[in-house]
Amino acid sequence: MAVASRLAVARVAPDGGAAGRRRRRGRPVVVVPTAGRGQGGAVAASPPTEEVVQMTEPLTKEDLVAYLVSGCKPKENWRIGTEHEKFGFEVDTLRPIKYDQIRDILNGLAERFDWDKIVEENNVIGLKQGKQSISLEPGGQFELSGAPLETLHQTCAEVNSHLYQVKAVGEEMGIGFLGIGFQPKWALSDIPIMPKGRYEIMRNYMPKVGSLGLDMMFRTCTVQVNLDFSSEQDMIRKFRAGLALQPIATAIFANSPFKEGKPNGYLSLRSHIWTDTDNNRSGMLPFVFDDSFGFERYVDYALDVPMYFVYRNKKYIDCTGMSFRDFMAGKLPQAPGELPTLNDWENHLTTIFPEVRLKRYLEMRGADGGPWRRLCALPAFWVGLLYDEESLQSISDMTSDWTNEEREMLRRKVPVTGLKTPFRDGYVRDLAEEILQLSKNGLERRGYKEVGFLREVDAVISSGVTPAERLLNLYETKWQRSVDPVFQELLY
Repeated sequence: MAVASRLAVARVAPDGGAAGRRRRRGRPVVVVPTAGRGQGGAVAASPPTEEVVQMTEPLTKEDLVAYLVSGCKPKENWRIGTEHEKFGFEVDTLRPIKYDQIRDILNGLAERFDWDKIVEENNVIGLKQGKQSISLEPGGQFELSGAPLETLHQTCAEVNSHLYQVKAVGEEMGIGFLGIGFQPKWALSDIPIMPKGRYEIMRNYMPKVGSLGLDMMFRTCTVQVNLDFSSEQDMIRKFRAGLALQPIATAIFANSPFKEGKPNGYLSLRSHIWTDTDNNRSGMLPFVFDDSFGFERYVDYALDVPMYFVYRNKKYIDCTGMSFRDFMAGKLPQAPGELPTLNDWENHLTTIFPEVRLKRYLEMRGADGGPWRRLCALPAFWVGLLYDEESLQSISDMTSDWTNEEREMLRRKVPVTGLKTPFRDGYVRDLAEEILQLSKNGLERRGYKEVGFLREVDAVISSGVTPAERLLNLYETKWQRSVDPVFQELLY
């Protein structure tokens, strides 16, 4: 399906990139370049931009499907995008950093390392450099959305460069950054709120649709990997494999066992939180495994996911509870007479949070934040499985008879019991061993000498001890039941 000529699609550009183009929890920051770059240059932007797509007729469902179809690209153009979040804290007090401290870090990065600033209502809310961006989550979690890269060596170099820059600026200010999936020490009331307009709408809406949405917004950190597909059929296979295996990745990377200074009863509290954040827009999406699934079926799903906002004239209009289908029919009472554009559709897709998310690429969303070696290991795990035809076929065969009930059981139980979760006649650890071998084989066949990036995964699976269980053991022994040492243990 092609986008009709009546649409000038300025943003559907064949740049070969899956990567960090946006975003968890739904916060796209689309940059409108200014004349010059570097040394404190500013980018005039606000989370959803003013309209780039020129409309001549109202959008149809076919246009929305075509937007997703435009993500298909030949294998030689597939790329790897990595996004990771971390908690900033004051080294002396361990307290979360406030916006003014974050602003100073962003300004320091811009001045010292040649990033452009992204500004919303006179507040610096992010940075942009080439195809990389740095942005702020609701509670000040610091996120790098990486560029679309060809190899895992490039991915790891990007991560290392970013962490070097952040440390260079942060250490001078007495600020450190923590790689973990859930804020281990501080209560929700201790977390500062970032000055980004859409968060106010989300903050008001979350308690109406789940009990843990504010925790998701303010106290979680994740790592995710964005990957390309060549066709609708390739997308379907990768989407299904990714959903089925997401709980396995959650177990391997489980790293959020503390809350407010003590064990919280989970190995991945971050993952558990998504089970009661907003079930209209999260979860395991059973319909992806139906024979009828494809781009159009995902569009039908997304059309009925409640909206958060419409952005017009530099203002957020609260449209919570209304659907994009309503919007297309001109039935938003909050925005009478307004009809959506492709920008609105793109923004809406970023407010949907299943375990795997479809945009013009696929996002693997099941892993906790963690230390830098795991930031390189997660993309390696998925690239070995999904970018190699033999490994992908093996995963498809392995998971083809898993039921919706089994997948949901894994989704619910893995955050508690990790690799020790029973599955059929064995445990998740047994599955993980087999899947790890498929990932290694896939990386070997890629020919880039990338298998070494899986050492962290190998160590977890071979020991059967998740990162969270290792932290809990330290808490009970060396740390004498204090979580404070975790800030040093997982300091970047």
